[in-house]
Amino acid sequence: MYDLFAMHYPNNPNFFVWQPITHMFMHGDLTHIMFNMFGLWMFGTPLEQMWGKKKFIFFYISAGLGAALLQITIYHIDVVSVNQILSEYGLSKGEIDLFYETGRLNTSLIQSVGEDRLFSGIQSFKALMVGASGALYGILVAFAMLFPNVQLMLLFPPIPVKAKYLVPILILIDLFFGFTSYSLGPIAHFAHIGGAITGFIMMWYWKKNNLNNKRWDL
Repeated sequence: MYDLFAMHYPNNPNFFVWQPITHMFMHGDLTHIMFNMFGLWMFGTPLEQMWGKKKFIFFYISAGLGAALLQITIYHIDVVSVNQILSEYGLSKGEIDLFYETGRLNTSLIQSVGEDRLFSGIQSFKALMVGASGALYGILVAFAMLFPNVQLMLLFPPIPVKAKYLVPILILIDLFFGFTSYSLGPIAHFAHIGGAITGFIMMWYWKKNNLNNKRWDL
């Protein structure tokens, strides 16, 4: 299932053209899907009621695609960087492809390039991306822009925070984890950021063209 429907790096043999869509409906475990579906219900319901079903689905899918695009771009930068290093050390394209397939290289070459750098490239090439989190971040941004003063209760600590403050804080946290080696798990932080950026751009465009409150289900 994951080989077919999870999002893979485009040069990975397991990549298929439908994965930018299908990965949004795949999840890592029960906790993952329950958390995302709770967020979608909580923040997506008022948007769907305001916009209508068609407009909401369009926004949701677009945010998910934007999330995948940014995360894959980050992976691509990493893979291209490793490819360039290996090419400079005299490896052919076939040898580089074999490295990504097997993870094996000459010991002296590993020491010269750096094991961490090579491992990062393999991780990016073989990464699997699943879940609706990127699309959910687009929903969060839209919610904060439409209902900025709604009070949201944090779990830890249990204090109320307005949506217009909470959502930027969440994005800043993802930026921190994305640009550092720290993380709370196998989380595609740049996918969250990509979904948020896409959501913001769409909301800005709709507001500029007075489309925010126009339903598509007529």
